Amino acid sequence: MKVAALVLGVIVLGMPLGAQAPASRDQAISPAQLKAAIDNLGKFDAATRTTAARSVRRAPAAQALPALMEAAAGHADGYVRFRALVLLSGFNDPRAREPMSSALDDPNDRLRTVAYAYFEHNVERGMSARLLKKLDKEDGEFVRPALTRALAAYGDEPAVQTVLAGLVLRGQDLYRSAVIDALGDYHALYALAPIMEVARRDGPLQEDAILAMGKLGDKRALEVLVGLQKSASRVRQPAVAASICLLGINCESHQKFVVDTVNFAIANQGFQDLARAAARALGTLAASGKQDAAAVLLDVGIPARDPGRSPVALAFGGVALRNTPLAFKLLMARADVKEAALLLRDAFDMLEEDYDEERFFATVRRTYWQAPVGSPERKVADALIQVLEF
Repeated sequence: MKVAALVLGVIVLGMPLGAQAPASRDQAISPAQLKAAIDNLGKFDAATRTTAARSVRRAPAAQALPALMEAAAGHADGYVRFRALVLLSGFNDPRAREPMSSALDDPNDRLRTVAYAYFEHNVERGMSARLLKKLDKEDGEFVRPALTRALAAYGDEPAVQTVLAGLVLRGQDLYRSAVIDALGDYHALYALAPIMEVARRDGPLQEDAILAMGKLGDKRALEVLVGLQKSASRVRQPAVAASICLLGINCESHQKFVVDTVNFAIANQGFQDLARAAARALGTLAASGKQDAAAVLLDVGIPARDPGRSPVALAFGGVALRNTPLAFKLLMARADVKEAALLLRDAFDMLEEDYDEERFFATVRRTYWQAPVGSPERKVADALIQVLEF
């Protein structure tokens, strides 16, 4: 689903770990310094890239936007072009639309991935036809999933429905997994039948289909899920329980089963597959709006160490990106915000969702400047900014 944005003003902010919030939203920077910062977006050293991105985010929008647009269009370093386009998205400026449109036809895979994500979250009339044409030749490992996810956002159009429903049952598993996940997020009831068919089959896509049925929220899936309670493997049971909960059937007991499974798998070595499956199921419940499920992810994940920590961190990262307001509300109610932010940092280190992460950063920055000094909102935003270093 789309990352829900908080209704707050646009700001630009970045600071090193442990620093105080800047006195102003924008920090003056010379043209030479801005150019150097953009050039450094492609440096091998991660700390240099992080510092550069922070500097660009803090620059006045009137100065940063033209420089980022120019870099995205023609910088000699392809990685700099990619990072410039990502940073451009965080300014929430309508002028980003044209560079994003141009990037749809760019040979750089990373740029196309960002552009597809942009048009997923910025739906516009007529774009679906252009995206559908891309399906014939777009097969990059990380690019095609972004394209099909973008198309899922246009699921009210019959042509898109026909194509995406067909892709549930054909193609490479990697791409089918992304389609099924996106169809669940966008409540694509038109694809329920093929998704149920995949759920009945034991295989690598079964868990994706089980969770998608829950996200679709149609009780016609219940018969399949009840059957899977009897026949599916142990590692599939958390997904089955989560989906039945999402259908509104005995949710409390089914969520408890998922929570108990997460706790068991994290506490006992040798159950990594079960830990991944249970954390993902709990993350799906949390992203749907269940704050108590999200709280369990933090309760379990914060004290955990790898290998158990990673799947829980990924699940919480998904909640932060897919349901940012819920994640923020949860953090405001906790005393261990810094530790929660560290778990989120672990997630972002593993995730490959640059565009959505930039949207999250932009939401946090807007929250910081909108909230009164000393308020819970500002304290949470400050902790996230410091720990995540943006």
